[in-house]
Amino acid sequence: MSHPILTICVPVYNGERYLRQCVDSLLSQTFGDFALLISDNASTDGTRTICESYAAADRRVRYHRHEVNVGMYGNFNFLLGSVRSKYVKIANADDYWSPTMVHDALRELENDASIGLCYPMMVMVDGDGTVTGNYEYRLHIMDDDAATRFRRVLTEIRLVNQLTGVIRMDAVRRALPLVHHTVGDRIYLADLSLYGKIFHLDEYQYFRRFHERSSSYSRGSEAHQVTYVLAAGAKKLRYEAWKYHSALLRRASRAPLGTVRKAKLLTWLLRGAVWDRQRLSADLFAAARG
Repeated sequence: MSHPILTICVPVYNGERYLRQCVDSLLSQTFGDFALLISDNASTDGTRTICESYAAADRRVRYHRHEVNVGMYGNFNFLLGSVRSKYVKIANADDYWSPTMVHDALRELENDASIGLCYPMMVMVDGDGTVTGNYEYRLHIMDDDAATRFRRVLTEIRLVNQLTGVIRMDAVRRALPLVHHTVGDRIYLADLSLYGKIFHLDEYQYFRRFHERSSSYSRGSEAHQVTYVLAAGAKKLRYEAWKYHSALLRRASRAPLGTVRKAKLLTWLLRGAVWDRQRLSADLFAAARG
């Protein structure tokens, strides 16, 4: 276990209701050569007790607790920065997976070094554990050109369930950290696509839970997003459009592309910012009003 091929990262905040099902599904994977890192983002419920019990019972489990909430993506970055294995899997504490998910994803990654991320089909589950339907959309991006993959992510992405697949750590190390933004996951997926292809498995192996306390809750207010996405001390969302476009431009500017290809990609992104000028202006007016 000193050098597992895979690290599974579980960021959690006040996750006592669903955390056991999440961790049990991970420890029950048919592929067992992994370390499981749980990072508790200053939870105020019974999360700590649950995590400590798993760490005591299974030598693969390691537990860390932040004393201050560092934000959802700050917690992701902490975990990803701790990984030393060849592959990583992020596992949201609300969700769970079929037993062969890791095995099947690693099979594709080991067979094709050009794949940076492999993920399965998703089943939607509500807060009570009832299956509400299958999510049929497939984001399968196997283009050789990195700029094409980047554009396809931004134009074709819907629900961002890809990041809970298995990811090649070489791609993670080359990408920039996740940004504290309500669509930080979307930005990060686009960044990862610059360093590897995205492979979609046809098996329904990921069970994603939608409930009113999840960060992706569709009817969540700005206050909800501040609570579940941003770090402690944040009062409101600021400059969201500006942060979004600047993050994409920064990632494209460091992409492994030739001069002409990079210039075309940056031009495409700048054109998108112009199209988004109303939101950019609204950000400035909101900041002026305080």
